[in-house]
Amino acid sequence: MRMHGAKRFSEGLRITLTERNLCILVHSLFGAWMLSFLFEGQILYALMRTYQVSLKAMVFGGIAAHFVGLCCGWLFLRTKSDAKRLYLISYPIFIATSAIFFFPPSHLWTVAVIISSLLAGICVAAWGFYLKSSTPRRERIKAIADMLILSNVLMLTLNSVAIHLTPQHGLTLAMLLLVIAIVLAYRLPENDTDASAMDSETQENSTGTLRLLAFMYLFIAIITINSGLMYGVTSSAFAHLEWLMSWYWAVPYIVAIAIMRNLPRTANRTYILYTAIAMMGLSFIAFAIVKPSALGYLLVNTLMLGAFGIFDLFWWSIFGEMLDLHSNPAKILGVGLSANVLGVLAGGFVGSILFSAELQSLQTTLLALAVVCVTSALLPPLHKHLSVLLQDHIFLTTYSAEAINSHATPGQPAPGQPTPDQPAPAFTGLSNRESEVAARLLQGKTYRMIASELCVSENTVKYFVKNIYAKYGVQSRGQFVATVLAQETDGRSS
Repeated sequence: MRMHGAKRFSEGLRITLTERNLCILVHSLFGAWMLSFLFEGQILYALMRTYQVSLKAMVFGGIAAHFVGLCCGWLFLRTKSDAKRLYLISYPIFIATSAIFFFPPSHLWTVAVIISSLLAGICVAAWGFYLKSSTPRRERIKAIADMLILSNVLMLTLNSVAIHLTPQHGLTLAMLLLVIAIVLAYRLPENDTDASAMDSETQENSTGTLRLLAFMYLFIAIITINSGLMYGVTSSAFAHLEWLMSWYWAVPYIVAIAIMRNLPRTANRTYILYTAIAMMGLSFIAFAIVKPSALGYLLVNTLMLGAFGIFDLFWWSIFGEMLDLHSNPAKILGVGLSANVLGVLAGGFVGSILFSAELQSLQTTLLALAVVCVTSALLPPLHKHLSVLLQDHIFLTTYSAEAINSHATPGQPAPGQPTPDQPAPAFTGLSNRESEVAARLLQGKTYRMIASELCVSENTVKYFVKNIYAKYGVQSRGQFVATVLAQETDGRSS
């Protein structure tokens, strides 16, 4: 009877833990260890306080190594098999390097942080393979939200244990999470095709995708300077409220992501991004005005971390949908998220300087508001660039409709939006059929989707696309879209 019950439990577990749920759980367990210990985590800082040492250089070195791992990890990853192998090798290394911190501070601490941070960056990038294969494009925002929520809930648990018991207890629990992650990682599927075997549409979109990624990179790097300022300045100012920070730090972040995750798809999220920018600015204004009390911390942290939750889900989900537009998903996710780390690194460095100079309140607020102004100016063109390839993304849907309508002249259909009277807009030098294909290229549709709508084969679609690119003198979708938009802009200005 017991064996029969165990068998049924095992079968139920296999049913429940789909590839989507399994990859979310594995990455969340790893993420909780990384956030609570490695990436400026409270466990690490509690250990520093226990031994009465300041290892800021080691922390910054670890963040820099994490940045390198995110940027360059894709060079070593080509398939899900590579990603799974990386997990099974790296997680035991993380356990071993964590064990070093049960001993008094030494140079081994620095070596452990640098090595772990580098490998952790590569592991984060590797998650792109499983996110892409396990979840449909339009559902990835929920998978990402689930991962961010779970990893931060676990992080708060580890932080509380480290602060209210001992950092060694917190570190032990974090290592236990890694053990569980190893067990679950063995069950991850690894069937995948080589990156070089990706379809030609994905390959041809690479250039245009990387151009959009660069613009997104600039936006994230600038806005997350405020995140670094939060770590470097406000956390130090409220350090005496350790009991409150131990459990409330990420609560607004988690709540904001949960709200965004469960909003109806038809809800207008475009203006929420501007609200998040305003929240960020107000948080630093409040920091300059309120006293460093519990009430002041609740106000500042709620505004700031709530804004971070909105923006983190925004760019994580953007990268999640962009995974289909490049042959190596680890490159999109890793390089994209490295912008976040770069901003944190820069902001933390500036913040530590301002705090040491005892100018934190006024100078930090002015710098933060300058960042808010710059990011507010960058957001509209960022939306415009991203909406070209990701029109149906829930953060971009409303803006996409407005942008498309702005390109239409009175009485004429907008580019990429056929009407009942005119199945496809007119494109210079293209046949009717080529125009229909071109319109759908502007909508960000794949060859398969276009072939289905036009009732032709994918090879036929590729033939038309080749002719379209030749007539426009371009070599990729990104170049074609940019050329069409430029022509529309020139037409309106003339």
